Amino acid sequence: MAKKILMGNEAIAYGAVEGGVQVVTGYPGTPSSEILGTLAKLAPQKGFYVEWSINEKVALEVGVGAALAGARTMVTMKQVGLNVAADPLMSLAYVGVKGGLVLAVADDPGPHSSQNEQDTRLFGRLAKVPVLDPATPAEAREMAREAFEISERLQLPVILRPTTRTCHACQDMEIEAITYTSRKPEGFVKGPQWVILPSLAAKKHPWLNQQQEKARRIFEESAFNRVDPVSDGTTGRRAIIAGGVSYNYVREALDLLGIDLPVLKIGTPYPLPKRLIKDFLAGVEEVLVVEEQEPVIEDQIIVMLHRYSAPVTVRGKGDGLVPREGEFNVNKVADSIARFLDVPPPAANTVSLPDLPRRGPVLCAGCPHRASFYVFKEAVQGMDAVFTGDIGCYTLGIAAPLEAVDTALCMGASIGMAAGLHQVEPGRKHVAFLGDSTFFHMGVPGLINAVYNGADITVVVLDNHTTAMTGHQPHPGTGRRATGDVAEVVNIAELARACGVKLVREVDPLVPTAAIRAAREALEYPGPAVVVMRRACVALRKNKFRYRVKAAECSECNACLLTLGCPAIEERDGKPYISDKCTGCGFCSRICPSKAIERVPS
Repeated sequence: MAKKILMGNEAIAYGAVEGGVQVVTGYPGTPSSEILGTLAKLAPQKGFYVEWSINEKVALEVGVGAALAGARTMVTMKQVGLNVAADPLMSLAYVGVKGGLVLAVADDPGPHSSQNEQDTRLFGRLAKVPVLDPATPAEAREMAREAFEISERLQLPVILRPTTRTCHACQDMEIEAITYTSRKPEGFVKGPQWVILPSLAAKKHPWLNQQQEKARRIFEESAFNRVDPVSDGTTGRRAIIAGGVSYNYVREALDLLGIDLPVLKIGTPYPLPKRLIKDFLAGVEEVLVVEEQEPVIEDQIIVMLHRYSAPVTVRGKGDGLVPREGEFNVNKVADSIARFLDVPPPAANTVSLPDLPRRGPVLCAGCPHRASFYVFKEAVQGMDAVFTGDIGCYTLGIAAPLEAVDTALCMGASIGMAAGLHQVEPGRKHVAFLGDSTFFHMGVPGLINAVYNGADITVVVLDNHTTAMTGHQPHPGTGRRATGDVAEVVNIAELARACGVKLVREVDPLVPTAAIRAAREALEYPGPAVVVMRRACVALRKNKFRYRVKAAECSECNACLLTLGCPAIEERDGKPYISDKCTGCGFCSRICPSKAIERVPS
């Protein structure tokens, strides 16, 4: 059998195919995006259905429909996306499913690319659905495959919760041809059990609680939980319990410390396999619980031990021995273990290393969002304006010299926040920026609300024809679907007019004169107005030319340096210089007052 190196997200996709997935839905979000992206590539040859949905709530609802008809379904998202999908999830646990339904929800400790570090394992407890927590890409593949079986046995959705390191790490694993066996779904069978009336919820809640214990019994026998034996007794009656990817850090940290200690790896954090843990802790006086983010395993163990009156001291997040914030690494975990055992940390941990130079993220050279921000900064000259931002590449507009993002909260919040600010500060101008994919995701309800309630705001849709931040996935405005086939284009300007907006303008942000004129018209309009800034993401096009400064004609006003913040424009010998990072957008040449920037072949 051949070996292949797979990224964790690819491994999850392979596991889903091997598990017989028939319908896949999701919304892109780092670190989860490659799961559905990989499945979209496999779908045409294997014959299952894949879609990028407009948001996570819709993705789950489409998945639920498929699962109620008996199809095995996977729904992908990142941790903040589960907030959007929470409404159907909470009720779905009561209703139950027929075909296996797996929610692949990627958490982002750090966070590396998210608004928060929320822990999806807590959502599992809240919704009362089982959670699987893979430690490696290979285990993520196995869990994805088995999760469908668990879901169908319990008639409950199952959450597969990889973290960034598991999603983006690579591991070699044995792969021959991806076996895919798709059974024919039974189809939807009508019945009152699918309608979540209050009376049904009251009846099903006891059933849901019983399923927790059934899930626990399944997890007691799961190979995803295992005990690493200890070869000597030098550490006394101490042990470690590690959850998910933290298990890998524990194993490496023990090697660094030169210590052998019993370790219980937990891959099923909810519901916790109590009997397995009770047996593991027999004779143990003190246990260290190592898990990223919240004390989900730790708190359950404390409650369990209290109930059994077991004389075991639990160490971890509760006493500050293990961090509750941020992403773990081997050194952090080694420090925690050393303090737990009261031994010196590894020698490498005592070396004081200089901090790495900080390099903040910036908008790409040639990014049309930079031009859009410039246009509105010019248009609001003489006005007291607030710029509400949103989630996407354009959040980077907060950085100098643009400084065009004053708020950012969650997907689609820019419009609602601008409307709320208007109600309190009607004398100011409130401009909401959001991207095209974000507009489809959650911007439309906010826009309708602004129209209905007469909010005097300007909404700027930064339409770069893709979902750029998460890997250029398509959306309803791109004219193509997840598998690349042609789709109907949903026109943003027409949609805004259908929502009741009277003033809608479409402009190219790289044509500043016309764009500034449209921006001022929208700002002066007494009511909600929409400006669609249409220009493709620079990563989607390749120009055969670039720009350079004509030194003899440059007045050294530095307008290009001081107002744009383009990474291709540098200062050399006190003058602006355009480097080979230039992608040829030409916006700097259009705003140069001296006309000292010219186009040249690249």
